[in-house]
Amino acid sequence: MFVEVTPGSPTCGRGHGVRGNEVSPPSQERPNVTMRMVASASGVHVSTVSRVLRRAAMGEPPLSETDVRILRIAADMRYVVNPNAASLTTKRSTAFGVLVPSLTDTVLATIYDSVENTAKAAGFETFVANTHDDPAEQSRRIELLLGRHVDGLILGDAHLDGASLTALKRRGVRFVLVSRRSTDHLSITGDDHHGGYLAGRHLAGLGHRVIGIVAGPGWASTSVDRVDGCVAGAADGGVTIRPAHIVEAGFEVHSGREGAAELLSSPEPPTAIFTVNDLSAIGVYGELRRRGLRPGHDVAVIGYNDLPLSAELPVPLTTLRSPLDEMGRLAVETLLSLLEGKDMESVRLRPELRIRESTRP
Repeated sequence: MFVEVTPGSPTCGRGHGVRGNEVSPPSQERPNVTMRMVASASGVHVSTVSRVLRRAAMGEPPLSETDVRILRIAADMRYVVNPNAASLTTKRSTAFGVLVPSLTDTVLATIYDSVENTAKAAGFETFVANTHDDPAEQSRRIELLLGRHVDGLILGDAHLDGASLTALKRRGVRFVLVSRRSTDHLSITGDDHHGGYLAGRHLAGLGHRVIGIVAGPGWASTSVDRVDGCVAGAADGGVTIRPAHIVEAGFEVHSGREGAAELLSSPEPPTAIFTVNDLSAIGVYGELRRRGLRPGHDVAVIGYNDLPLSAELPVPLTTLRSPLDEMGRLAVETLLSLLEGKDMESVRLRPELRIRESTRP
């Protein structure tokens, strides 16, 4: 499912109260006019009015005709937004909390960059925190963010079991998962199973009959779904990937090196290796070099995510490209819709196979 939002681009003047392109001076404010009254007159949720007025106060242009209408009605009612007073009254911060396993991870950093830009365009700030994939640290960081009265959370560090997320939902906290899915919780991710399927089918189609997989941890959907997809894709190509040829290692460079060492030391070493991310694939490259083997010639290698450096390696890496920017954008847009009381569905974005020199017949 794809959610496409094409905002309009009308312009408006800068200031607190706005009438068309004119600024209404604060002295004309009627103290008894509330944001909720503006929302009622505009026929929208109060959170929408909050977002539009906050953008206007920051000198940002409206995003749509609805925004222009809200600004006109607010000016007609002589309402002047006061972000500080609104925050004290509603205990809302017009901010989102974002949790990631590690900001040194290029994938999550790219997603967060898109989250921050999209949130800023909507008049929201973002607070980001690392959890290092530690459930206890995740819980602690969530409480710190909720203590700041953030309006919602975007979580990039979800575990498949989703135990802590169920408790969070019971508390009425609005949140969206990004990059990883978890049980039945709302998420914006790539279609990792399909990406893995493309990798397995590609390797089988090249004639490889012994395929190895360097997997990540079993609690991460990005590993589980990609591995399952690769097994299914290879099977459709007439190749069975045996459990002994699936090594659970991790997402780091050293994980790929260690996983490849185990696979290549097996009684029947694979002629092709699929890794669940590009960093791990680079580790596989290192182990191949240590053994005097060449990627793409002696052993085919496929990564995942298409990091910028993947195409620049001495042997350019075949990989799956995930739409990371779109993930971040949709995560914010979905959370904004939740704040407006809308029902939303999870989104799976299709990856693309980028074939390079690391896979040859």
